[in-house]
This record gives sequence, structure tokens and C-alpha cells, in this order.
Amino acid sequence: MTDQFAVRLVDSDADLAAIAPVLLQLRPQYTRESLVARIRMQQRDAGYHVACAFMDGRPACIAGFVINEKLAWGRHLYVDDLVTDENTRSRGAGKAMIDWLKSFARAAGCTQLHLDSGMHRTDAHRFYDREGFGRNSIHFAITDLGN
Repeated sequence: MTDQFAVRLVDSDADLAAIAPVLLQLRPQYTRESLVARIRMQQRDAGYHVACAFMDGRPACIAGFVINEKLAWGRHLYVDDLVTDENTRSRGAGKAMIDWLKSFARAAGCTQLHLDSGMHRTDAHRFYDREGFGRNSIHFAITDLGN
């Protein structure tokens, strides 16, 4: 059985606070308040958008993303954050979100959709494989520059 999902951009502080518990499943280093503040004050100015797939009026899947241009990829949509509520996984919310992101990217003139995923997230990797994502690179990072 596939549930019905309504996907839309969320923008207001009230909407961001309502979806924060799901996003905190991916980003537990924040509190609800600090997460909303981070989205508002820092990422929004850089073109960060948040979309939510709602099921029965409740947030089921959240995506945070930017539209950008790079020499390597041209105009593209990059997903920074993607999480399906642990209580609604395997019900179609992630697929609904990926389909929505593809459509949004096309409408914005993007030719590609990209995301990175932690090496330990093997269930997510199987999902991305099913949704047609290719494994094109390995992401390297220095996570502590001593600042």
C-alpha cells in the first residue's frame, strides 16, 4: 500500500518548528530552536530551501537543498539534508520527495540532482540506488581544522 503525500516548500517559523523533530533525527546535534535559527539566519541567505512531504498533515520526509552552479555539474540541485521520519519509513515518503525534487530541479533549469550520504547509511544507499542515483564519487573531508 502506498500512502498519499503532499510535498511543499516550508518557510514560516511555525512550519520549520513543526518539521524540526523529523529533521533532528538526521541532525541531533541541534535543538529545535537552534535548528530553526540555523536555517533562518545562516542557510537561508545562501539559498537553502526546505521541502516537506506531509502524510495526513504530519511531516513524513524532509529535504533541505540548494540550487547551485559548478563547472563540474552545471546548474544542479544539491540535497544537503534528507530524512524520512523513522515512524513512516518504507511507505513512499522518500520516493515522493525525490520525485518532487526532480520536478523542482527541472523547473529551476537544473540538469542534475546530487547528494552525499554517510558511509554507514546502507539502508539509505539501497533507496538511492532504487531511485536511479549513481555512485559517482567518494567525498573526502577534514572535519577539524583546529579552529
